[in-house]
Amino acid sequence: MFTRRVFLRGSAIVMAGSGAVPGWLARAAASEGKKRKTLVAIFMRGAADGLNIVVPFGDKSYRDRRPNLAIQPPRKDVNGNVQFNGGSIDLDGYFALNGALQPLKSLWDQKQLAIVEATGSPDPSRSHFDAQDAMESGTPGKTGGSGWLNRALPPPSEGSSGMRAVAVGNQIPRTLRGENEVVAIANLQQFNVGNQDAASILQSMYATAPDASLGRAGKDAFDAMKIVQSLGPMNQPAPAPQPGPVVGPNAPPPSYQQAGEFGRNLQQLARLMKAEAGVEAAFANVDGWDHHQSENQQLSNLLRQFSSGVAAFCNDMGDRMEDIVLVTMSEFGRTVEENGTGGTDHGHGSMMMVIGGAVQGGKVFGKWPGLEKEQLFEGRDLAVTTDYRAVLSELVRQHLGQKDISKVFPGFQPSDPLGLLRG
Repeated sequence: MFTRRVFLRGSAIVMAGSGAVPGWLARAAASEGKKRKTLVAIFMRGAADGLNIVVPFGDKSYRDRRPNLAIQPPRKDVNGNVQFNGGSIDLDGYFALNGALQPLKSLWDQKQLAIVEATGSPDPSRSHFDAQDAMESGTPGKTGGSGWLNRALPPPSEGSSGMRAVAVGNQIPRTLRGENEVVAIANLQQFNVGNQDAASILQSMYATAPDASLGRAGKDAFDAMKIVQSLGPMNQPAPAPQPGPVVGPNAPPPSYQQAGEFGRNLQQLARLMKAEAGVEAAFANVDGWDHHQSENQQLSNLLRQFSSGVAAFCNDMGDRMEDIVLVTMSEFGRTVEENGTGGTDHGHGSMMMVIGGAVQGGKVFGKWPGLEKEQLFEGRDLAVTTDYRAVLSELVRQHLGQKDISKVFPGFQPSDPLGLLRG
């Protein structure tokens, strides 16, 4: 049986060439008296090593516990000016960005990047699958049938689009599963635009569906994708290699192409948002953070891609970033001590980044627990002092306008706000 859910789980199958502005978009333009807010969740899947991403060089135990893996601290010249040494980039005299995150430094300087330290779940699980499932469900220690970001969406209004929730990838992640409509968008070229027969069959099936809501959902999705297609090819050729350092103050401007698949996904999201397709919530994955061996080289390459993609997206969206917030998360962190193969193992606490024009950036939030043996979780991991749900709750409430946090994170009672957003 061809159901509504089957359609929503498909990716890049709603293409039929460019056309007129869809009805839902016209309704949205007429009914919306305020700018649309968008929350973008980025999952660093595989347990990102927060200690080597945002480096606590001010904690003397950091280098003691990682004699080989510790990132070099920032350096200053004789005049006290910070020098970029390829190791780390000073933020506040205690924490530093990994040097491969150079593209994000301008966001920090513009106070559009905030970092929340020692974040994570109260669930002590070190199983990737269990921890990811629980975190995406928003229910530590157990999994639910829906995801926190789907539940975070306010009730749809008359002008809401069929593209209000988007997963940039091949499938809908648990984070976005639920009652609200979601569309997964992979490479838009995967569906042959010239195959009008396939597109016509799908459109006809929706148009004649006995379920009116199914027909509406299908039509809205097709119409929205027509807008995206009208913007032209999504994949641009990679630029020619540029001379000079890959990272550092004189590095070339970040581009989507430097970020690989993650960059292409963010580029598709940016085009969708600039097309006024009505996106309110979006989700993107960055895989590959499980570094049990030879961590630093792998981490450096991955961070270059990650930071290039995020910085390119922010540059691309320009002034629209005032209404966009990006938040990163990972299922858990890594062990404080390095292992014998040049890597780290499954840990507990990590860090989160919050990026956007409305962010109170240029600041590290959260209580730092310290890296002395007696300060570690179970004697081996960074302790969690800020529940990841506290960060997300604040963004959901203040940015998306969903006031019922108990619906989004059942059983969780947020404490005083961290102050991540202005206003």
